[in-house]
Amino acid sequence: MAEERTPTKTIVAIGSIPLIMTLGNSILIPILPKMKAELHLSSFQVSLPITVFSLVAAFAIPFLGYLSDRLSRKAIIIPALLLYGIGGVLSGMAVAWFSNPFIWIMVGRTLQGIGAAGTTPIAMALAGDLFKGAEANRVLGLVEASNGFGKVISPILGSLIALIIWYGVFFTFPVVMLVSLILTWIFIKEKKTAKEPPPFKQYIRGLASVFKHEGRWLFTAYLAGATCLFTLFGILFFLSDVLEKPHNIVGVVKGLVLAIPLLVMCTTSYITGSKIGENKKLMKRLIVLGFVFMTISYALLSFIGHLTLFIAVLAVSSLGTGLILPCINSFITKAVGKERRGFVTSLYGSVRFFGVAIGPPLFGWMMGWSRLGMFLSIAGLTLVVGALAFFMIRVDQGDKEEEQSGGSQSHYELKRKKPVGLMNPIRGRVR
Repeated sequence: MAEERTPTKTIVAIGSIPLIMTLGNSILIPILPKMKAELHLSSFQVSLPITVFSLVAAFAIPFLGYLSDRLSRKAIIIPALLLYGIGGVLSGMAVAWFSNPFIWIMVGRTLQGIGAAGTTPIAMALAGDLFKGAEANRVLGLVEASNGFGKVISPILGSLIALIIWYGVFFTFPVVMLVSLILTWIFIKEKKTAKEPPPFKQYIRGLASVFKHEGRWLFTAYLAGATCLFTLFGILFFLSDVLEKPHNIVGVVKGLVLAIPLLVMCTTSYITGSKIGENKKLMKRLIVLGFVFMTISYALLSFIGHLTLFIAVLAVSSLGTGLILPCINSFITKAVGKERRGFVTSLYGSVRFFGVAIGPPLFGWMMGWSRLGMFLSIAGLTLVVGALAFFMIRVDQGDKEEEQSGGSQSHYELKRKKPVGLMNPIRGRVR
């Protein structure tokens, strides 16, 4: 009986980690106008805590992913959580104590960006290490759902804390970090491997082989994930502006409205991860279907002005995002063996962060250009990426979960040893 309870605790611990990265940006969005007024910042300056956090994380993620392959996942996650909490405390104390706190806020946000880089991407690799088959996909779906749940509660939580004191959100970070740190420390037990990590040159040679032979579909998968996050944060930026200016919806009510499309995405992500099992054909169909939903939704939003109808149609796009991300997560996490999984998933996390970073400013520019042009351009983007996913993502990708079966080798190398067909029930096994 004890053995059955332990995986559940482990899953909860892994699911707590993505909340850290999600809260990092989303919880600050409701307090940005107050920060701008209190600290006498320009519009450009007040955007920097979001931009710096995302860019630092994007550049740090691949490096921490490599270290997690060389050391262990917990050896990266735990210090990353601590650094994230320290950055939040520094930012909050700077506002409370210093007369000119902005530079210290930026230092704190830089530390938090580095810390966030060691959370969700490493958690995805950890899920691939500890769970296999359909169970791994279920946990990956939970990781994406936890990420989405963080986005749901962030604007609401930020708005509520701001009612007490606007910079109180900075002190929320160490509290959430501490919960995740305790769960990770106690309940996540990594499996010891008999193999030593490969030397650096061999590690890089293996990665080069992976991207040489698997690069087309991997980069397409990366692009799909980045597109989902780019459109998600871009449309939330647009919606936040629309709610406040024409409709005068502010505060907690605004946070609740912003949470509607995020809740749809979160729920869909969890259900998708629970149902896809190991059916790769189904995963590919859901990815393509998700982009179809996104394309239709953004095309229709070009002509919709009524707020309630706008939210309803936008929810269709969120439904599509919730179908796509768990399937992409599964494909990428199983693209390589454990020895290089951290780097590959971390690179995926990096491009997702770049999508988050460029979404709001690019949507802001397009809002000043043309509303019709903005939505039709985004619809065209999702249509193109969906078409690439249809043609580039293969369903004959062999899982690299069995380390004893050449998990550190590329799928291309395995296929050369033993050709296998789509209908072969022992696909990807090496004798």
